[in-house]
Amino acid sequence: MQLYPKLILDALSHVRYPGTGKDLVSSEMVEDDIRIAGNTVSFSLVFDKPNDPFAKSVVKAAEQAILTYIGEEVDIKGHIAVKYKQAPRPQVEKPLAGVKHTIAVFSGKGGVGKSTVAANLAVALAKQGYRVGLLDADIHGPSIPKMFGVEDARPVMEEVEGQPRIMPVERYGIRLLSIGFFVDPGSAIVWRGGMASNALKQLITEAWWGDLDYFVIDLPPGTSDVHLTLVQTLRLTGSVIVTTPQDVALADARKGINMFRNDKIDVPILGLIENMAWFTPAELPENRYYIFGRDGGKRLAEEAHIPFLGQIPIVQSIREGGDEGVPAALHDDRLTAQAFAEVARKLAAACGD
Repeated sequence: MQLYPKLILDALSHVRYPGTGKDLVSSEMVEDDIRIAGNTVSFSLVFDKPNDPFAKSVVKAAEQAILTYIGEEVDIKGHIAVKYKQAPRPQVEKPLAGVKHTIAVFSGKGGVGKSTVAANLAVALAKQGYRVGLLDADIHGPSIPKMFGVEDARPVMEEVEGQPRIMPVERYGIRLLSIGFFVDPGSAIVWRGGMASNALKQLITEAWWGDLDYFVIDLPPGTSDVHLTLVQTLRLTGSVIVTTPQDVALADARKGINMFRNDKIDVPILGLIENMAWFTPAELPENRYYIFGRDGGKRLAEEAHIPFLGQIPIVQSIREGGDEGVPAALHDDRLTAQAFAEVARKLAAACGD
């Protein structure tokens, strides 16, 4: 049989692309490079995006269509090239190459003030002259936008060094990103683990964080795919455990310590912070009421042989600062700011600064 390009195109018109339901010819997916040498036929199929999930199945369907409608004597297998309209996005070889220290702030359970500690720790580091970035990786409960008063901010894309990058929001000298910037604040985020992990990867690798001394990551509470993704994506300088003094919180904090020490994770623990260590009323600043127990976090740090970074009291101004978007660590004249400043100094020392 004498082969002609029209015969090839007629056969390929019976193959439909699953993404649109249209045939390959009318979709203009067959490039104008059909080559015929005896019974050997070769050509290229053009897909829109790199790593198209249907590419392999479409190539096989095209091979089978030619053998079915023209004849099995046609040599076609292995002679269909795959091309893409869009060039593959270059992989970021070293995420956060300009970051000196990457710190993960973790809690074993929710409700212990982990995000409050992460926010104020970032502020305290910035006030001490360090360049700081803060990533809200708490995918299901992003609260950093509220705590910094930037709930209405919407990060933009800009080209940096030839690549489109998400530009963090800047507040109080800190570069901020949160999944909360990209979703409706009033809607619940219901994602499977894979979706949450991919979102976190994008916020890390596709954003322009620039040169930073400290990149603080507010992790979700507990242990999940997000934690594994973070370890696989970045080389963490270390983690900071946040707990309250009561036994229930301490039990979950122990699980977190064990997680970071697991061979598959193997992240250094830079220290433990005991939040809500005591309650001090504004009118009686010298009084301390240990409503959640006394020194539980300090004892856990000693038991686990990890540094104890400090205790943060329950003070009304911390809650007010979080609600008003003005972190308590900004106010030098307050005891809470002094407490966060001391924690930041100990953390910097643990990092070698």
